[in-house]
Amino acid sequence: MNHATPMKNFALTGVAGYIAPRHLKAIAETGNRLVAAVDPHDSVGILDQHFPQAAFFTEFERFDRHLEKLRRGPSSERVDYVTICSPNHLHDAHIRLALRVGADAICEKPLVMNPWNLDVLAELEREYECCSVHTILQLRVHPALLALRDKLATSDKRHAVRLSYVTSRGQWYRYSWKGDHNKSGGVATNIGIHFFDLLIWLFGGVEKSEVHLMEAERAGGFLELKNADVQWFLSIDGNDLPESVKGQQPTYRSITVDGEEIEFSGGFRDLHTVVYEQTLAGNGFGIEDARPSIELVHNIRTAEVEAAPTLPHPFLKLEVA
Repeated sequence: MNHATPMKNFALTGVAGYIAPRHLKAIAETGNRLVAAVDPHDSVGILDQHFPQAAFFTEFERFDRHLEKLRRGPSSERVDYVTICSPNHLHDAHIRLALRVGADAICEKPLVMNPWNLDVLAELEREYECCSVHTILQLRVHPALLALRDKLATSDKRHAVRLSYVTSRGQWYRYSWKGDHNKSGGVATNIGIHFFDLLIWLFGGVEKSEVHLMEAERAGGFLELKNADVQWFLSIDGNDLPESVKGQQPTYRSITVDGEEIEFSGGFRDLHTVVYEQTLAGNGFGIEDARPSIELVHNIRTAEVEAAPTLPHPFLKLEVA
């Protein structure tokens, strides 16, 4: 635990969701406390692991009222940070709540659904002055990827990159908010945002984007970045797993640079805590850090699907190095 700074009070939206446990763990491991949480679903026994005394609400309006009550009470009880793990389409509304009650926001990916939502949040940051908007871009703190970025900084060549990410999801996925394009943004936004941010962070800004496949469960295309040409494929259909891993693992994650595999499968469990540590120290990821990938996934969602070239593409045949 980090006790170098005074304990901060956190509130959290979407506490029954998949990603919330990583945030609860990060709040605890950075020496802070959760004072309130909200989720329309009440399967939140996870709270007992770290914060059994946290107030819990199933109605957002009552949660809102509680945070406002804390804001008007003793300074020691006021919420300093609101962590947002709610469905994607609610992120900007919950960020606005955080700013309104005088708290910084720490929001899961994607920060917002559309680029113009970022502009409004930037205006609100300036209006409220006291508070900032932060997001979780945890791949940027992965040791192996930091080392790769340092290595790439010394190269002046143009790179050939191939991204393939298949993460099996069951029938439930399509019936949940994640399967609703209007709420999640679809596959490219919901499961691709971190990888697109990573690619832009490693290889520079987007100069050209083509979409060659866009379906409910998979998407693929081509990116021309400043320093790389990228073929990408994303899928939540287990049938797209390479034969070599089917039946052995539910997820296949592969990024190759100039034919060489980047190994970063391990070390994921503690990355949220690292991001929290940096954020609390004033070195977190903000609105402008998130903007390039938000703009890209918006363009991917709204692009016309083009015919794939004759060159092999990840979604035509997944290859394992």
